[in-house]
Amino acid sequence: MTDTDLDTGLPIRLLHDRVLVRQDGSEGERRSSAGIVIPATASVGRRLSWATAVGVGPHVRTIVTGDRVLFDPEDRAEVELQGKDFILLRERDVHAVAARRVEQDGTGLYL
Repeated sequence: MTDTDLDTGLPIRLLHDRVLVRQDGSEGERRSSAGIVIPATASVGRRLSWATAVGVGPHVRTIVTGDRVLFDPEDRAEVELQGKDFILLRERDVHAVAARRVEQDGTGLYL
């Protein structure tokens, strides 16, 4: 998202350890691996969500644009850019990174 002309017509640069993501799919109904439809109103415990990184700040060390990240949807800030919804996270709020470049032996995260 660095130097991209967005909603305001001005370039936007993410600062520090911020990660801008777009949530995969919708937060509505979902299907179990057996094909059972689980309605959005179903009560479940704390459930983490996957999203795709569309921009990263200069101090982000483990995430690059295009990575899929796992995060807690309760700890997020939402923003709308050009009529699309995005989520702004800190790198430390990301629980896991899914990418082909992630090594099998390493954790890929820092605590």
